[in-house]
Amino acid sequence: MRRSVLVAAAITAALAATAGAALSQDAKMSFFVTSVGSGKGAGLGGLKGADAHCASLAEAAGVTGKTWHAYLSSSTEDARDRIGKGPWFNAKGEKIADDVASLHGDANGITKQTALTEKGEVVNGRGDKPNRHDMLTGSKPDGTKIADQTCGDWTMSGAEGVAMMGHHDRTGLDDSAAAKSWNSSHASRGGCSQEALKGTGGDGLFYCFAVE
Repeated sequence: MRRSVLVAAAITAALAATAGAALSQDAKMSFFVTSVGSGKGAGLGGLKGADAHCASLAEAAGVTGKTWHAYLSSSTEDARDRIGKGPWFNAKGEKIADDVASLHGDANGITKQTALTEKGEVVNGRGDKPNRHDMLTGSKPDGTKIADQTCGDWTMSGAEGVAMMGHHDRTGLDDSAAAKSWNSSHASRGGCSQEALKGTGGDGLFYCFAVE
């Protein structure tokens, strides 16, 4: 009887420790790459639709109690002004940046290994099949909007329109600053559809940040 009680107590303690670790990680995660896009290319339902997608993915991953915003610029908003003050951490608790300034500087921690999904998974980059490294942003390197490169403020999903994208793996066709940019590498070609985005190495994915 005593042994059964001790075993039960040990199992309870182990479960409590595991739950505590999970809660600790959940509380810290404040940045991720969407594991899936809308399925409609850059047609995200506008900024509100993109924000809702971030929140839905985070909740499905067990992260609750936070306000999530997509890192996307529009004709009236700059991505850098939508994401709070920081600091931000990925699903493994690794720091991405302390604040908005460092996020848009050379010292940010975004790499293929750290730009994880809400599930803590690595996203395919250049050299992988399929390549999914193009992240929708509609932004300049400093996080401000680029005119007419937001696929109609994220409502277009056909052959028309253009979206600026960044490389989450910081890798491109050459060693230029643009090729290595996480948020402003090149514009989409062939429109805003899922097929067009896949054509340059994307999948309609984007970055999500916890505002608070």
